[in-house]
Amino acid sequence: MPLPRQERNYSYADYLTWNEDERWEVLDGIAYMQSAPSRIHQEISGELYRQFANYLQGKSCKVYHAPFCVRLDVEDNDNDVKNVVEPDITIVCDSSKLDKRGCKGTPDLIIEILSPSTAKIDKVFKFNKYEEAGVKEYWILEPDQKIVSVFLLQPNARYGRPEMYTDEDKPTLSIFPDLEIDLNSVFA
Repeated sequence: MPLPRQERNYSYADYLTWNEDERWEVLDGIAYMQSAPSRIHQEISGELYRQFANYLQGKSCKVYHAPFCVRLDVEDNDNDVKNVVEPDITIVCDSSKLDKRGCKGTPDLIIEILSPSTAKIDKVFKFNKYEEAGVKEYWILEPDQKIVSVFLLQPNARYGRPEMYTDEDKPTLSIFPDLEIDLNSVFA
C-alpha cells in the first residue's frame, strides 16, 4: 500500500504545492504517494482509453487517463477539498464539472487498475469515496486474474453486488449501453 503522509490534514491547496514529478492522492485529508505504474498497467490503461476515446469521438462525454485530477468535494475554497484522486480512467459527461485543473465534482465512470501497492486503497477507501460521491459506475480491474468487477450505483445511493467479467467478455456500460468493451484486447 502506498505510504501515507500523516503529518496533518491535507487539502487540495496542499496538493497543488507538491512536486509535479510525484503522484499523490488525498483521501479524507490523508495524502498517499502513488508508485509508478507497471508496463502491464500502462498497456491496459492505454487500451481502455483507446476504446473509450474511439466511442466518444464527437460525443459530449470526455475520457481522461491518469494523471488527471478529480476533486470529489465540490468546494470553492481549495483548503476545504479533502478528497483528490487520479483514477486510471475517468469519464465525465457534464462539461460544467471540467476546469483547467481537471474535474470538480463527481465523474460518471471511474476505472482503477489494481496493483499490489494500491489494492486496499482502490477496493476499500476509494470504493467508499466513489460511492459516497455518487460515481454512477466504478470498475476495478485485476490484471493478474484478468477479472473486472463492475459496481453500479443503485437508487439507494449504494453500490450493488458487482457484475464480474473475464477476458472473454465484452461488458456494456450503464451510461453507454451500445458500447461493448473488448476485455480480450484490454488484457492481451
